[in-house]
Formats: sequence, structure tokens, C-alpha cells
Amino acid sequence: MLGKRYTSARLITRDKVMVHYGRIEARIQIPRGQGLWSAFWMLGGNLGEVSWPHSGEIDIMENIGSEPNIVHGTVHGPGYSGGDGVGAPYHLPSNQAFADNFHVFAIEWEAQEIRWYVDDVLFNTITPADVNGEWVYDQPFFMLLNVAVGGRWPGYPDETTTFPQRMTVDYVRIYEQSTP
Repeated sequence: MLGKRYTSARLITRDKVMVHYGRIEARIQIPRGQGLWSAFWMLGGNLGEVSWPHSGEIDIMENIGSEPNIVHGTVHGPGYSGGDGVGAPYHLPSNQAFADNFHVFAIEWEAQEIRWYVDDVLFNTITPADVNGEWVYDQPFFMLLNVAVGGRWPGYPDETTTFPQRMTVDYVRIYEQSTP
């Protein structure tokens, strides 16, 4: 990238791996620094037909560099997208930074409930009653892993941000729910 100070990347399973209910987890060590935005998330498989946010989005883990000990688990859908997404933060104890070690970020997703975990600690549960709009989590979703640099939510890198940074993914595991 000629003339650019940094780049970012994402991995997408669209048209390769789709998930519909079950436990989805990844063991990740995220990067650190102001202006970095790490995420392990999912988008509805019908994205091409209905567009976002009508397709739905499940953020299994999002972290912005200015919050080194906090990750967020959120859903976005019609009527509750962007800053109006429905979710909760998880704080590591004793102000530890997520970038210092690997952590397992997971959801357990059923027809009427999604539960979020960090290192097997439940920190968020969302049901159709919790969203201000249509529950769109009854279809296959594809996964994304990415590190973004800059933007309105994380802000931009500053003199404290060092490069290069990386998100190290040890594994991604999918435990699909059996059909009754």
C-alpha cells in the first residue's frame, strides 16, 4: 500500500462456512492500541438479498483499543443497529488487558436465545423480548474475523499506537446443534 502508514484485514467464511445454531468459539489474542478495532462476528446469510441490518449481525467479540480490558457482545438488526445495537460489555478482572493473553470468545445460539461467554464466563443473554424490532437470528450466518484501523467508534491511531499489530487466532470451533 504505497503511501499508507497501515493496513487492516478480515477473513470471511461467506459462501464457504455457514452456521445455524450451536456453539461458536474462537481462541484469540487481540492486538492493543488506540484506534484498533478487533472483532469476531457473524452476518446473516441473506445479506445479499435484504442488506444490513435486516440480515442481522451477531458480534461475538468486539474490542476497541482505548478499552484494553473490555470486550462487547452485541446484536444488530432492523430497528436496533449501529449505536442502538443490543448487547453488553465484559470487563476482565483487575484491569488486565485482553491483548496480554489468549482468551476464548464464544456464543451459544439457539432459536430464541443467544448467550455470550469469555473464557466460559457467561456475560450476556439476549432473547427476542430484548430487541426493539424483528428477531432475525433464525437463519444461517457466516463468520468474520477482522482488525480495523480507525473509524468513528475506535477513533484513530495516535502517537501511543505502535505498529505492526496482529490478531492471533489459535482456533475457531463450531459445535452445531443437532436437529431434533
